[in-house]
Amino acid sequence: MKKAISFVIRYIPRPILQTVSPMVMKLFSQLNKGTDVECPVCKSQYKKFLPYGRVARENALCPSCLALERHRLMWLFLQEKTEFFTRKLKVLHIAPEHCFIDRFEALPNLDYITADIESPLAKVKMDVHSIPFTDNTFDVVFCNHVLEHVEDDILACSEFNRVLKPNGWGILQSPVYNLEKTLEDKSITDPTERERLFGQRDHVRKFGKDYAERLRKSGLQIEENLFVKALSAEKVKRFALAPDEVIFVCRKGN
Repeated sequence: MKKAISFVIRYIPRPILQTVSPMVMKLFSQLNKGTDVECPVCKSQYKKFLPYGRVARENALCPSCLALERHRLMWLFLQEKTEFFTRKLKVLHIAPEHCFIDRFEALPNLDYITADIESPLAKVKMDVHSIPFTDNTFDVVFCNHVLEHVEDDILACSEFNRVLKPNGWGILQSPVYNLEKTLEDKSITDPTERERLFGQRDHVRKFGKDYAERLRKSGLQIEENLFVKALSAEKVKRFALAPDEVIFVCRKGN
């Protein structure tokens, strides 16, 4: 199964995966029932989660809602550390994830807008380099695993800063590698070479430990939040979280 999942992720275009994955996962959801792990997003329980990733990680993907480790951690963070589920908020969600869309849309306190340049799940077709909303529009912006794909990550973040309200905040997750400095070379356009250097055929950079510092160039304030470290070992195991995952929380800057 690991090899099949790795092949599908590498070579099937993301918009197609986003469309067909929920149907395929229904079968795995029935086959994997148990009580050892629990998804906090959809409350489903399993013997273990499915493997996922180009180098497949064990116990990663919830077959019911498609939440991964980072999504489950983000859900818990929003519940425990924010007023996201109770306060009146206008939210911009870039490249919205399956596990969140319906649940966020159902929240009566949110004015929730999904947007992306190609995702079939998004309602607004939009380029993050030029967001079609006026200054100070949103209370919250989510943009997860997108900035490694875009031509200019700093420009995109400056747009997030522009459309956030003065007390606005957001979460900007990306894969971050054990590199001192982000690896980027805009002259590389061959998909095979991009995969070799940046980890994926449609990635244009490989973020390093300077990720937060790099994004601050946009004007955003970036906090490296270690919320997962405050959770009990039992919760980390029960929800199958990555024990060292950093949540990159942004706030509107100058």
